[in-house]
Order: sequence, then structure tokens, then C-alpha cells
Amino acid sequence: MRRQREITLFSLAPEIQDGPDSPCMKIVVLDGHTLNPGDLSWADLEALGECVIHPRGTVRETIERAADADAVITNKAPLSDETIAALPRLRYIGVTATGYNIVDVAAARAAGITVTNVPAYGTRSVAQHTIALLLEMTNHVGAHGDAVRAGEWVRSPDWCFTLSPISELDGLTLGIIGWGRIGRAAAAIAAAMGMKVIASSRGTSTPKPDDKVERVPLEELLRRSDVVSLHCPLTPETDRLINADRLALMKSSALLINTSRGPLIDEAALAAALNAGRIAGAALDVLSSEPPAPDNPLPAARNCIVTPHNAWASQSARARLMRVTEDNLRAFIGGSPINVVS
Repeated sequence: MRRQREITLFSLAPEIQDGPDSPCMKIVVLDGHTLNPGDLSWADLEALGECVIHPRGTVRETIERAADADAVITNKAPLSDETIAALPRLRYIGVTATGYNIVDVAAARAAGITVTNVPAYGTRSVAQHTIALLLEMTNHVGAHGDAVRAGEWVRSPDWCFTLSPISELDGLTLGIIGWGRIGRAAAAIAAAMGMKVIASSRGTSTPKPDDKVERVPLEELLRRSDVVSLHCPLTPETDRLINADRLALMKSSALLINTSRGPLIDEAALAAALNAGRIAGAALDVLSSEPPAPDNPLPAARNCIVTPHNAWASQSARARLMRVTEDNLRAFIGGSPINVVS
């Protein structure tokens, strides 16, 4: 059955080419709200076919809504083997993100379905958020602003006050784990503030001499760094990369930042380390499950800042994401797919 479906899909592929006699392509956006909460336009995507846009939905709703779809666009709505098997017309899956682990790519390939993603759209926004988290941990801007709003400066006997020590970044060591686009961008900003950057990477992208960044083993990076920032993909090898044993290697004054993937960190181990003062603080934009479970220990942990996975979500980044999503589908319709995941 799966093989027959593949033959059928490829035999139909020319029919979705643009042309006056071509049938209209049915496009279903499964969860469009996070990409476009209302400040962008769907017009260019809608021009590619009959387009139905849903803000969000369940797995059951995905099967119902996409039953007659030729193409689906998804951000976090999962497309498992079972879901793909229940969508016999489906020919294309466009992921509005760089990571595509929400799609069973092997099942899609076996069914003759093209899967695309959007690489590199949010590099600058995520790097900026990384540094914003770092500055919040060192300068405590939010806490001091809240204190002034609450009247504490009015009541202060002195012309200035601090709620927590303010740390200068110049001369401190930033350890980057994962030397991809975002890691390199964050490193460049940190270096401009006078930080020394060291890096550890298991991938093919590693620091070059021109980067003026020292490449070191992971354990050495954890021991030497004043700030550790995670920028690596989630793989079986990196799942809970930061665990109790590795947290024990870090300085008691060290800070940990994660704007990459939540499961890179053993959350219970990090909460325990923060609450015991074994490291000085953590700032996270991602958690292992999102939204987090009520019993996730990190939002309430000592010296822990958690933002709701919005490092990627600047309007500029979302506009780029929208544009490439449209380009991906347009290229597929034209018979020359781009940004195809393997």
C-alpha cells in the first residue's frame, strides 16, 4: 500500500504545476498563530492555492483538517507515521522552523512526501536573545526596574542602590557548545563586549583560526567558562548533555544559558544545582516540554530565568520565516524543491 501511494503521488506531481488548466492545490496551515499572530500577511501563500489557516490544533484535528490536503504547513503540530498514513493525498510538508523533529521524515519519504524546513531565519534574533539573557543575569535590569516602579528608589536613603551584585563581562570566559550560525553570532557579540570565547563542537562546523576562538573538549570548557551557552542540535548524543556530572564540573560562580533545545539539559539536575548554589544562575528560553508541566522545577528554581521560547519570534525573523516558507512551497510546485530535509 505504501509503495502504491508513492507511485500515485509522483504520477500526480505534474498536475500541481501552475497553469490555467491545473487543479487548485489544497494547502492547510496546521498551527499558524505563532508564526503570524496577526502582524504579517498570508497573501503570498494564499496565492499558491486554496489555503485554509488554523491558529492551532490537536492531532485528531490535524487528520480531519488535512484529509484532502495536498500540502500542509506546520510549526509544532506533529506529523507522525500514523498521521501521515491517515492523509492519503498529502504530497508536501513544510516545516516553519529549522528543526523538523516533529515530522517522521522516514515515513514521509517512504510515502513519497517532500519535507522542507527553513534554515537560518532567526540567527540574529536568537543570538540577541542569548545576550539579553546574559545581561539580565549580570545586570538585573528587570529587577531594578521593578524596584523603582514599586517606589524603592523614592524611599532609598542613597542616590543609587543595587539589589544584587552587578558583574562586568569584560575579561570573562564564554563557553559556546555548538559552533553553528547562532553560536558564532552570539560569540561575536560577546567578544565585542570583551569576553574571551572558547568553543566545543561535535559537528563538522568548528572554530577556524580566523575565528580567534579556542576549540576545547567539552569537559575543559565546562571547567574554564564563566558563562556556558548551548547552541547545539538535539540528537541522541546531546540529549541531557548537561547533567549532574557535568554541572559539577562548572564553577560555582558560573552561569548557564540555553536558547537551543530544552532536552539538552537534565532539568531536575539543573534545578538541584541552582537551589544548592552549585552554580550561580541559569537563563533558559526552552524547556523539555512546552508549555511546561506544572511540576517542572526550573521556573521556580533559585536564580533561574525562563522565557517562553520566544527568542526566534522577532517580527523580522518571522517575516523571513514566512517568506522562505512561501518560497519552499512555490519551488515544490514548480518541480524543483529547495530546503528539502534528508
